[in-house]
Amino acid sequence: MSIKFTGRRISDFIRNTSILPHIRYFIHPNSNLITRSLTCFPSPNQTSQKPVFLLYNSILSLRARVRLATNSAVEMTMDKDGVRFCVGKQVNGLPERGKKQRRSQVSKKAKLNELRFYRLKAKKKMRSPNPEIRILYRLGKAKRKEEWLIEKLRKFEVPKAAAEVYDPESLTEEEKFYLKRTGEKKKHYVPVGRRGVFGGVVLNMHLHWKNHETVKVVCKPCKPGQIQEYADELTRLSKGIVIDIKPNNVIIFYRGKNYVQPEIMSPPDTLSKAKALEKYKYEQSLEHTSEFIEKLENELEEYYKHKARFSKEKESSPKD
Repeated sequence: MSIKFTGRRISDFIRNTSILPHIRYFIHPNSNLITRSLTCFPSPNQTSQKPVFLLYNSILSLRARVRLATNSAVEMTMDKDGVRFCVGKQVNGLPERGKKQRRSQVSKKAKLNELRFYRLKAKKKMRSPNPEIRILYRLGKAKRKEEWLIEKLRKFEVPKAAAEVYDPESLTEEEKFYLKRTGEKKKHYVPVGRRGVFGGVVLNMHLHWKNHETVKVVCKPCKPGQIQEYADELTRLSKGIVIDIKPNNVIIFYRGKNYVQPEIMSPPDTLSKAKALEKYKYEQSLEHTSEFIEKLENELEEYYKHKARFSKEKESSPKD
């Protein structure tokens, strides 16, 4: 019976076996590979015979060779005389361990030459006498930047948590009027700046609601129509009630009659202060890049119209 297994298993077998004193070690004479054979004793007919010679150190050297040859095959053959091991053949499907291919390292001078080539190429397009080449180069560069900014902004998308089911309190007109006048007179407020709505805004609202029923949220700067988006987002995050939205981008929130301050006042599905600022910078850059792309597309369209008009006039002019 013959069994094949990898090198580390035979090493463990030799280390853990209890037949080490009965092992004969010799070099296979007819093998071109580095082959070792081990014959284990005793057999039924040779119980009284002593081994020819014992080489325990040779077993240790064999174990070291097996560890190094992790992809080599070890064949164990069981005969009447005992067990025979053969090391040095390759297992099917396991490639021999070879030297790691080193990456061809590009020299610093080659990199600088490549960068210099691309810069000269870009400068040539920018200074081209043909306006179409100049516009197309700037347009392609702006579109690549737009794609890069969109990819960056995707990293700031936070999955919204499941909306909690709660019963919004109903207020009468008299209560709303009283809360509106109270909120206008109070001086405390929460600013919403260029970062927009993030965790710190909701945290400040809860801190104000600890001592006051209402709080003013001042949104500056704010684009037209953005004040309503802020109101809806803050209502979802803080579970407050919108009392009034002023023309000067001020929202008055009421905490509710049965208000209980939550343990985590900054919602987990919002950005931090630093990330909100970073997101704002990318959004501003994307907005300006989109406007620049639109401007270049209009210039290219006007150039094509001018070119078509000029070619038409040239065809219609009388030939001398």
